[in-house]
Amino acid sequence: MKTVVISILTLFVLLFASSVAFGAEGGEAAAPGSGMIAVGAGLGAGLAAIGAGLGIGRLAGSATESIARQPEATNDIRGAMILAAALVEGVALFAALTGFLMSFKVG
Repeated sequence: MKTVVISILTLFVLLFASSVAFGAEGGEAAAPGSGMIAVGAGLGAGLAAIGAGLGIGRLAGSATESIARQPEATNDIRGAMILAAALVEGVALFAALTGFLMSFKVG
C-alpha cells in the first residue's frame, strides 16, 4: 500500500513539474494551463485504452466461464459477448478521439 501511495505522489509531482520544464522559451509565452491540457488529454486517452482492455478481458473471461458451465448456450453467449465487446470498443474509441482532439486544441 505504501508503494502505491508513493507511486501516485511521484506521478503527480512529475505531471506538475512537466508544465514548468516544458515552458515556452524566449519572447512568446504559452497560454496558462496549456501544458496541463495536453497532459490531461494524454492521460484521458490512456485511461480509456486501459479501461477498455480491462473490460473486454473481464467480458471474455466471464463468457468463457459461462460456456464451460453451459456448453449448449455457446452461440447465445458468444453473440452477446461480441455485441458487448463492440460497445466497449466504441466507447473507448470515442474517449481516445476526444483526448486526441483536446491535445490538438492546445496549439
